[in-house]
Amino acid sequence: MDKMLYISMNAAQQTMRAQAANSNNLANVNTTGFRADFEQFRSMPVFGEGLPSRVYAMSERPATDYQQGSVQTTGRELDISIQGDGFIAVQGKDGREGYTRAGDLHVTETGQLVTGTGLAVMGEGGPIAIPPSEKIEIGADGTISVRAIGAAANALTELDRIKLVKPELSQLQKDSDGLMRLADGSDAPLDADVKVASGTIEGSNVNAVNALVNMIELQRQYEMQIKMMKSADENSAASARLLQLGS
Repeated sequence: MDKMLYISMNAAQQTMRAQAANSNNLANVNTTGFRADFEQFRSMPVFGEGLPSRVYAMSERPATDYQQGSVQTTGRELDISIQGDGFIAVQGKDGREGYTRAGDLHVTETGQLVTGTGLAVMGEGGPIAIPPSEKIEIGADGTISVRAIGAAANALTELDRIKLVKPELSQLQKDSDGLMRLADGSDAPLDADVKVASGTIEGSNVNAVNALVNMIELQRQYEMQIKMMKSADENSAASARLLQLGS
C-alpha cells in the first residue's frame, strides 16, 4: 500500500505546483509583454539506500514561451513594441540588468525613463534620464530625441539610445522577478538590428482559452490522485481487518 499512497500523494503535490504555474500565466493574460511559462511532468526514480523501486512524478518548467504577443496601437509617444526578436534592457529591483518586452514607458517626476512596473530603462551608458521637455520621440532604433521647453518645433536633440538586445533564446532564462537574463549571469550586448515601433505596445502571449482548459485538466488530475490516496487508505484498513480475523 505504501507504493500506491506515496505515488498518488506525490502526484497530487506536483499537480498543485503545475496548477500554480498555470494560474500565474492566466493571471498575467493582460500583463504587457508577459511571456508564458511552459509546464511538464516527468517521472523520476527515488535514489537512496537499496534499489530504486519507487518512482515519483516531478513538475518542472522546461522553457518559456517566446512567441510574440498581440500588438496594440496606442498612439502614445512613449509606448514602444519590439519588432520581431529582441528585448528592452532594464535595471531590475536588485540592480542587475534584465530584459523585457514591456514597452509601456513613462517618465517619473525625477526625469527617469521607466517601464510600467517602475523598472529603469537602460541606455548606452546606464539608466536613461529625460530632462524637462515639450516633446519626446523614440526612433525605430531606440534613439530618444527631445525638444526642450521653449525650443522651435523642429529643434529635436538626440539624447540617448535605449539598449535593445537580441541574445540567443537558448541562453536566456526567466528569473524569479519575471525578467529574462542570460544563464551565465553576463549582460547581453546592444544589437543594432533590433527595431521598435513607437505608439504601440505588445501584450501578453498567454492564450486564455488554453490556460483555462489546462486548469480544468489539472484539477481533474488532482481529484483523481486524492481518490487514489483514499483508496489506498481503504485497502489498508481492509487488510488490517482481515489480519484481525485471521488471528
